[in-house]
Amino acid sequence: MFRADNLPAWRVRQQSFREALEEAADWMRQPGNKVAILDGPNVSRSQRQEIYDLVYCQLGFRVMFIECVCEDPVMLERNFKEILQYSADYRNMATEEALKDLTHKMAHYKAQYESPTLGSLWELPCPMVKLLDAGEGGVIAHGVNGQMEGKILAYVSTPKPYQQTLYFSRHGESEFNVIGRIGGDAKLSPRGRTYAQSLAKHIQALNLPSLQVWTSTLQRTKATSAGISAPQLHLPELDEIWSGECENLSYEELMERFPKELALRDREKLKYRYPQGESYIDVMNRLVPVLTQMECETNILTVSHQAVLRCILGFFLETPPEEIPYIHVPLHTIIKITLQGYHYNMETIKMPVECVDTNRPKPMNCSEDRAPEDVLMTIPKHFDSLANLTPCT
Repeated sequence: MFRADNLPAWRVRQQSFREALEEAADWMRQPGNKVAILDGPNVSRSQRQEIYDLVYCQLGFRVMFIECVCEDPVMLERNFKEILQYSADYRNMATEEALKDLTHKMAHYKAQYESPTLGSLWELPCPMVKLLDAGEGGVIAHGVNGQMEGKILAYVSTPKPYQQTLYFSRHGESEFNVIGRIGGDAKLSPRGRTYAQSLAKHIQALNLPSLQVWTSTLQRTKATSAGISAPQLHLPELDEIWSGECENLSYEELMERFPKELALRDREKLKYRYPQGESYIDVMNRLVPVLTQMECETNILTVSHQAVLRCILGFFLETPPEEIPYIHVPLHTIIKITLQGYHYNMETIKMPVECVDTNRPKPMNCSEDRAPEDVLMTIPKHFDSLANLTPCT
């Protein structure tokens, strides 16, 4: 199938390549899209020239080639095992047959391979980056220019962990959670303090090597992680979504004072921005540097807030953007995500400490003239005051 002299197979591969290129070009023409990745073993100079001619000369998009060269035997063996275990190409194939096929495929590509010569002899007038052993053996870059290309170079040059586990938790139940208010910098409730103790006990028992704890700058996350013996980083990027003029209000007060705003947010929660505040899109944008660093780490416990953790989990779990504001991130729950092949798997551990449920599903009626009762029936249950809270036993 992958031999250079197999003409029928070559035609099939060319057809697949053209279809993928057309899809990428269509996607790039849509508003807001800036980078498309066309993955494939373009091992010969003629293949790279063809891509450049099509993408830049005909379609008018800038081209940046990224070559990954791996010669480390340990890394090669690990990569082979990962491909055989997770690649869709070998999902229904016996291990021995799959290994034989993959070995033959690599041999054919190696026979066709023509190494790009960088520097003044680089064959094309476009940027080229060469990663040696996943970046651990070095990075060679040529012609990289501009902010976007610089960001791509920085991202691909940073080695990523082969095995990765990340932990997440919301802060313990806060006083504002108990009485149904949003935002603010509230203290932990008595039950929230009990959860902080349970969280510390659970995390310490895991004995995680090189554990780091990242929190927001708000007191409820700091108090939740205070009992954990590990380096702690307090990042403003992890602060809860800023609700501007709506900070510290209850949903009942929002319905009374900002009924139109509440309806607009219910209608399009992803893009809606609070008056003088933030939207989920804003939160996603400020999380970019944190997510970039998080991808390069393992054994991090991030203690943050509902909206922020929705955005982070949505990123790692590849959740469609419009669904991210409705991801259920309950209080007093430890979330563990583990990299397996090309995707992350999620597990949750519910700690035995009671708390309110702050999750609010999207209302059926999002019109601006809806009756107050339609809104009130969607509001998470809460106490009228802290005095009504059942103490922890």
